[in-house]
Order: sequence, then C-alpha cells, then structure tokens
Amino acid sequence: MPSQANERGGASEGKGNSRRMASFLGTHQNRLDAKGRVSVPAPFRAALRSREETNGTHLVLRPSHQHRCIEAWPSVEFDALADPLNRLDLFSQAHDDLAASLYSDAYPVEADKEGRIVLPDQLVSFAGLTETVVFMGLGRIFQIWEPQAAERRRAEARERARVHGFTLPGGAPH
Repeated sequence: MPSQANERGGASEGKGNSRRMASFLGTHQNRLDAKGRVSVPAPFRAALRSREETNGTHLVLRPSHQHRCIEAWPSVEFDALADPLNRLDLFSQAHDDLAASLYSDAYPVEADKEGRIVLPDQLVSFAGLTETVVFMGLGRIFQIWEPQAAERRRAEARERARVHGFTLPGGAPH
C-alpha cells in the first residue's frame, strides 16, 4: 500500500494566539517489530511537532470506543477531553463510566529519536495487530489498524457517507 504524504502546514498564522494545527491526513503502512515498536509516519510526526510547544511527539494511545483499532491522541488534544468530562456530576454513573473508559486504558507514549513508539501489548492484542500496521489520519487524531480491517473501515465509511448524504455544516470554505 503506497504511503500518502498529505499534510497541512502547522505554522503560526500571523501574530497573536491564532495558530493553525497540522492535520493527520492520509493512510500509511509500517512494520511492527518484535518489541512492539513502530515508526510513526513522517507526515504524522511533523503534524505532532506543530502541536507541541516542545517539538516533541507526545501521544496518548487508547482503544477506540467504536472500532478494533488504537486511537492516537496528541497529548494536548487528549488533555482537552477533561473539560467536558469535568462538567458532568463527579459522582454520576456517566462521569464514572466515561472516566474509566477514557483513562483506565490510556497509555502516554513518546517517540524516540527515530520516530518510533512502543505499542502496549494490551492495545496490540485489542486491535489484532501483527507485523504490519496501518496508520489512518482522521484530522485531529489518527488510528492504528490491522491492514485488512483498515481497508474495510475506509470502504464502509465512504459507503455510509454516500448512502446517508453526510455533509459538513456551514457549506464550502471561502
């Protein structure tokens, strides 16, 4: 499967606080070694660096709520999930269940100098990963899949979007 090297720039837009984050775009395939290490695709590493003040590649890995894959969240995006969660009643079942499902299976990781991360055994098993994995960009996060499952997921998503006529609110960009 060829690697698509699509990405938007991550540079600041002018002065002040407005900053455009690079998106995780495209589908990339890499090898998972016997120690559970895999290289994050270069366009994804660049997108991560654009999001981190320290130019690091800090991620939080967790099992997806909806699919048999691993979600990879930039740490700043994952940390932002605490705000809506904290608006729920601390002692409610909803808060307890969401907190447990978000945090109890989350694994903070950082890429080494070669851009590799170690995938925890529990997540490798959950996603059914073997020696080849697919990185699928989803804009603000990315997912790590078993290759055939990734292809099925992409095909199902395209078909469902077509059949249901899914569109984005607000129309075309100006």
